[in-house]
Amino acid sequence: MINQQNYKAFADTRAPKSPMVRNLICAFLIGGAICTVGQLILNLWKLAGLQDTDAAGATSASMIFLGALFTGLGLYDKLAKYAGAGTLVPITGFSNAIVSAALEYKSEGYVMGMSAKMFTIAGPVLVFGISFSVVYGLILILFGLGG
Repeated sequence: MINQQNYKAFADTRAPKSPMVRNLICAFLIGGAICTVGQLILNLWKLAGLQDTDAAGATSASMIFLGALFTGLGLYDKLAKYAGAGTLVPITGFSNAIVSAALEYKSEGYVMGMSAKMFTIAGPVLVFGISFSVVYGLILILFGLGG
């Protein structure tokens, strides 16, 4: 008789073993390399004369652009096969999530396909972040904590 424990034991014997140590090392190295590229871009923006806060914003925009570009070229997904979570954590992973969803629906047209579906993955994160920041701002205003 097959019960939950028997099925789990059967599935465990048939499932391929995950190379966890290799996956962790790849995620660490490739994620670190992406962050290093971000630091280099930040330093370049500072060398170009931007102040710290402006350079940080320009770096974020640059990394989002690069993530979108590499996703559009099909390179980001190839890198993600080796890096796993190492490509999800940096801001380029956010860009990849939006562009991937848009590319998946481009056959349905620019408005009802790409534009409408672009935020299916990242949309809830954006809605929560924007909504929470509005609530936080209202609380600061109501209690006179804003400067």
